[in-house]
Amino acid sequence: MIKFAIYGKGGIGKSTLSSNLSAAFAANGLRVMQIGCDPKADSTTLLRPKEEVTSVLDLVRSKKNFTIEDMVKESRSGVLCVEAGGPVPGLGCAGRGIINALEQLEAKGAYEKYKPDVVIYDVLGDVVCGGFTMPMRKGYADKVYIVTSGEKMAIYAAANIAMAVENFKSRDYAKLGGIILNCRGVENEEKRAAELAADFGTDVIATIPRDSIFEKAESEGGTVVELYPDSEVTKKLLKAADYIFNSFKE
Repeated sequence: MIKFAIYGKGGIGKSTLSSNLSAAFAANGLRVMQIGCDPKADSTTLLRPKEEVTSVLDLVRSKKNFTIEDMVKESRSGVLCVEAGGPVPGLGCAGRGIINALEQLEAKGAYEKYKPDVVIYDVLGDVVCGGFTMPMRKGYADKVYIVTSGEKMAIYAAANIAMAVENFKSRDYAKLGGIILNCRGVENEEKRAAELAADFGTDVIATIPRDSIFEKAESEGGTVVELYPDSEVTKKLLKAADYIFNSFKE
């Protein structure tokens, strides 16, 4: 089982890329679990557009006894979808939702039951403390991939996340797997991403072009990989999934 986390600035496209990578792994015959670690609980919307996944925190609040099947819902392409959720607005700690969700998955034996080949944690990346570092901890993700564009604030957030990964090395947390450039069409975008990667001794492992096909797929209720399997964007996403999978063999 390979386990990795996707981090990056809010609004940079983490959930879209996570869902498309999940669909890419599934298209290659792998059993995939995507865990949304964001209070908005919208990580898996593209995978299950007609039926939302009830978040773990909502289950904790509404049910004394709930099952693995209540937490884990399968998408049409076979991806196992989980949402951590968050507290009632204005009350509680959002990071606690991530901790609670991952603890509940373990306690109820979700990994043993479903036996995923790939686990993807889609994490809110503007905050790199408390519960938001939970997926980096030993036993969860083994690598962190950071999504960025060439925009100043995206690069800034990505650098902060990379520094957090570096700082946690001594605790045997996840390692930095690389940078994913989600293009926004800004000047010198690829150069800025390459400089960021070089600063932290890693690589830009995928460059995803700015393309209206993402919006088109979203409006049709799905991922690019599922709805446009022959597109150039899908080929890049499949290549990125292959790179990530093969990197765990090294």
